[in-house]
Amino acid sequence: MIDLKKALKQAKEWAYAAGKIQIENFHKQLNIETKSTSIDLITEVDYLSEKLILENIRHLYPEHAVLSEEAGIDSKNSDYLWIIDPLDGTTNYAQGLPIFAISIALQYRKETVLGLIYSAGMGQMFTALKGEGAYLNERRIRVSGKNALRESVLATGFPYDRAINPDNNLKYFNRIMPKVRGIRRLGSAAYDLACVAAGIFDGYWEINLNLWDVAAGALLVEEAGGKAVYLDKRGVSLAAGNKVICDLILQELKQADLELE
Repeated sequence: MIDLKKALKQAKEWAYAAGKIQIENFHKQLNIETKSTSIDLITEVDYLSEKLILENIRHLYPEHAVLSEEAGIDSKNSDYLWIIDPLDGTTNYAQGLPIFAISIALQYRKETVLGLIYSAGMGQMFTALKGEGAYLNERRIRVSGKNALRESVLATGFPYDRAINPDNNLKYFNRIMPKVRGIRRLGSAAYDLACVAAGIFDGYWEINLNLWDVAAGALLVEEAGGKAVYLDKRGVSLAAGNKVICDLILQELKQADLELE
């Protein structure tokens, strides 16, 4: 296996450099495009951030495969797969809201061994290596210690096709909302998961994501002592939190499905 500590140091350098691009262009007039729907945005900053990260990976690890949100899959016969979201929270970024993040994960034989989430707007660098804990700005972090939904603040989000597909998370939201202290919708799955790892949020769930949204964040949660569970729902779907809260979320999701059968 490659030197993961060295790889993490390199990934942090890429993230800081891409984050600098994001901050330099924040609040500027941007060329905004749409992807799958009119609310699924992309800007030139997404492309610039991705280009910087991918060029570094291809220079330092030319034999590794890469999966990135905008560039897609660069498939190679390799045990290693870098998973990149260069700007998670593009809508926030375009609106001038400083909640957006760079997500970088590395899988070895389909197991995530390195995870990094960097929020340049918030000045927060979350990192984890498999088996070595999770950190925020070099400080060790742990998931929340709460054990009841009524005391918990959760995070979630909604799919881009929510207006046309009834499987849009509303049934789960409506089920869970009355049972918790609060639910926040920040607009960045990667940042949500980082906040779960740091104990800022007590739990999280979302449906119909992509691997680049959650690969790094799931490792962060697990290395912070929590639990991240992929759900048998459309797209990449995930629930996370400490072990108690994650299980309680899973119970509520299951009950919501049963009630609609």
